[in-house]
Parts: sequence; structure tokens; C-alpha cells
Amino acid sequence: MKKILVVLVLLVVSLVRLEAQEGFHFDFHGFVNPHYYADSRSVVGGREDMMLFYPKPIVRDSLGHDINDGWQANMLAITARLNVRITGPEMLGAKTSAFIEGDFTGSTNATIDNLRLRHAYITLRWRRWVVDDLYRTPHMLIMGQYWYPMVIHEIMPMTNPLNMGAPFHCYARQPQVRYSYNVGRWEAVAVACWQLDNMSQGLLSGNPQSSTLFARHSLLPELNAQLRYQTKHLFLGAAANLKTIQPVVPDPTGTLHSSFSWSLFGKVTLGSVTIKAQTLLNNSLYEGCSLGGYLMLTDGSFCDWHFNTVWLDIERNRGHWRPGLFMGYAKNLDFGNADYTHCFGRGHDLAYLWRVQPRLTYTTQKGLSFVGEAEYTYAGYEEPVGNLRLSLSAVYAF
Repeated sequence: MKKILVVLVLLVVSLVRLEAQEGFHFDFHGFVNPHYYADSRSVVGGREDMMLFYPKPIVRDSLGHDINDGWQANMLAITARLNVRITGPEMLGAKTSAFIEGDFTGSTNATIDNLRLRHAYITLRWRRWVVDDLYRTPHMLIMGQYWYPMVIHEIMPMTNPLNMGAPFHCYARQPQVRYSYNVGRWEAVAVACWQLDNMSQGLLSGNPQSSTLFARHSLLPELNAQLRYQTKHLFLGAAANLKTIQPVVPDPTGTLHSSFSWSLFGKVTLGSVTIKAQTLLNNSLYEGCSLGGYLMLTDGSFCDWHFNTVWLDIERNRGHWRPGLFMGYAKNLDFGNADYTHCFGRGHDLAYLWRVQPRLTYTTQKGLSFVGEAEYTYAGYEEPVGNLRLSLSAVYAF
């Protein structure tokens, strides 16, 4: 930790000198977010279960007691975040900028509390104009680690825990090249992305594992295309996603498997209320912290198993007191398929999943906020179970 602090201090000093000498501008921001949470049963999740997906199934001991039942609680501050945006001179006829951000959640459960790279990307913007009080750029290129393309960050649910609506809404970042083209209120987006922290599952040397090798051996990036329409108070769009992996490594045959997903999404602002919604046909978006996956069948072939997901988020966007409500529902369209030797993904044993999550935020509007939430998630196993999460947190943003 001392080495990290020394590196950060030296970096800040170097950036200040560069700003003075070369005309670059550096804008530092971040927040500290201590978070307390308690669950009524054990859950499937990550980072000390701070990122909650759904409750674990009923597992009975020799006396018939459910070992996953019972309250547990924890408090973490690992989401503390630091970032810097760098804007520089015009190059290649484009406005240039870069963004670097890190937090302390670690890249895996084993590295929790370690500094982790969240974002690191370069942005090139050619020309700008204003339509409906919104800045438009006819050509924009992003290169680096940025939001996973099935994460529509403009409509991201404003829940406070780490999951941000997952697994109903995707939540991940990936290295990528992203190009967008604007014509008036319309925008077309094309993305090619690769893997790092969020990895595919497959058979690696005969063992089920998560690894970037399954995507790397396919030689193909994950591809995404989007069409968006935006005014000052309305945002609508559609996305299509194609992922290709080699599920077995090594594999002399080089057999590949492709999964296709699509989404419709939108946001509307009605006075002091913001409403966001999305529907998602999810085919193997495990890498996006979502549901779905694929099966290795008994004949050695592969097939997807699909989830259909819908969610709605409503929030008051003004004033000191800002109530909100998130609701999500997911249905396993291939529940009960048992003709396989290996199952890869998340939620195959669920027939359905739903969540209701009310929240109340008090904000000073000067960087300090307090948030209370009650999150009830109900999982449709053969014996359905529910989990109630109660959480309290403070946010100091700067």
C-alpha cells in the first residue's frame, strides 16, 4: 500500500509539471463509499457478496436444516474510487482526451482490497455542435478499457450496491475499440472488444475454468452494434451483440461457438422523475455479470441456454430527498434441459428470478449523500427461495 501511495504522489507531481509545460489539463475526481449490508440468507455473489446476484438454493444437512438460511452482515469501503480526465491539444483534426480510473475492489475475490483498473481509454472527437442542448459529435473514437458494450451506461440503474442492477442489467468493463457516428438526434455505434477481468468459461486442459484463452483462441473480438435516438428528455435504442469463443482449449479441431444477444432500452425524464427500462434476450452474457450461458451436449456439440430479462428503474432527480425503485424479472427459456455433460454460465438451475429494490437517498448536493435500501430477490429453484438485503451507505464525492 505504501508503494501505491508513493506512485500516486509521483504521478500527481508529474502530471502537474506536464500540464504547465505542454498545455494539457488534468481534472481529478472520485468518491469514498463506506457500505454496510445484511442478508437474510447466503447468496451467489462476488467481492464478499457485496455484488449480489441471487440467493443460494436450499441445501439441507443431516438434520434437515437449510445451511444457507440465516442472517449475516458485513461492511466494506472497497468501492472508493479515484480518476483523472486529461484533455489535450487538437491532434489529427480531433479534440483529444483520456480517462483513467481505479478502485479497490480487486479483479477477483482473491485480490479484493487491491487497486484495480476500471477505465483507461483515449477519446478522439471530430467537430461538435449543439442539438436540443446536447453536444453532438459526428465522429467519435474510443480506444482502451471502457464499459462492456451491453452495459448501456446512460440508462444504468442508480441502485447503490456494487451490482448496479446486475444480473438484470449487465455490469462490466472490457478493452475495446468503439466508434460512434451522429446524424442529428440519431447515433450509430460499433464496438469490437476483448476480455480481461470478466472472462468466459470453458474446458481448459480438461477442467472447467474461467479464462481469457477461450476468447483469445477464437481470434475474433466480441462484436456489438447499436442504434440510438436522443433528445433532451428522451433516450431510446437497440443493441445486438455477437460473441465467439473456442470452448475447449487446447482443441485440435478448433471448434468455435457463437452466442447472439440483443437489447431494447430507453430513458425518459418527466419533470423531476427519471424512468429507465430495458429488455434483454440474454444468450451467454456471463462475462457481463448477467445470466445465461451455454451447454456442452452429450454428443460434444454446444448450444446456448437463454434468459429473457426486463427491468424498470424510477427515481426522483431533484431535491435533497430522492426516492427510487428498481424492479427486475428474468425467465430461463431453456429451464430443465439436462442433456449435457458440462454447463457454463450463470443461473441454469433457475426457472425465473425477480427483484424489488426500493431506495431513499438524502443528498446535501455538495458531494455528501446517504442511501438506505431494501433489496428482495426471489430465485425460482425447484424449491424457490428469497433473500432480503438491507443496506446503508454514505457517499463523499469530490
